[in-house]
Amino acid sequence: MAFSCFGVAIFFFLFLDSDFSFNSPPVYASAAASEGVEVTYGSVIKLMHEKTKFRLHSHDVPYGSGSGQQSVTGFPNVDDSNSYWIVRPIPDTNEKQGNTIKSGTIIRLQHMRTRRWLHSHLHASPISGNMEVSCFGDDGNSDTGDHWKLEIEGSGKSWRQDQKVRLFHVDTQGYLHSHDKKFSRTAGGQQEVCGVRLKRPDNIWMASEGVYLPVTGSK
Repeated sequence: MAFSCFGVAIFFFLFLDSDFSFNSPPVYASAAASEGVEVTYGSVIKLMHEKTKFRLHSHDVPYGSGSGQQSVTGFPNVDDSNSYWIVRPIPDTNEKQGNTIKSGTIIRLQHMRTRRWLHSHLHASPISGNMEVSCFGDDGNSDTGDHWKLEIEGSGKSWRQDQKVRLFHVDTQGYLHSHDKKFSRTAGGQQEVCGVRLKRPDNIWMASEGVYLPVTGSK
């Protein structure tokens, strides 16, 4: 991988909370391995769009329309360091790194490279005119526009790598969505990511490659 598991491991020592220690080693997972691994707070993961297999992606390039905030797209290549996201709780909760995440929980996703939060609002997305999805804020700057409710498909109660999930944006009441419509210039070959209010097959995502912190507690 272009951004190796070793590189992600170094990230933990540099950026994760200093009061966290590993009681057991993290799981370094690929899309084809370690099925059933729990997605826990503090894990660094890629989210794969189930229908197209593109990964949720961002980089420090603003939209040329709408909010002008950092763009979010679907990226075709697996080996890309700008497709890693840190799974975080919302502020003012008792959640700790290593806790499991149940269906219905509100979470945040922090882009690992730029430290900004996966965000949505009522600006129009650039291709389809749905709700724009962007990255916004930083470590000390997050608001309710960064809040996403996890909805697990099927009977699973807590989030695992092999489960289909939807992410429901609390403020706009829209689902994180992608499709096969692609950008032609700045992000050529990358898919639009947007928010839509209807529950559709194109709303489904799966946790894939990443570094999964071991479970240290459950709810």
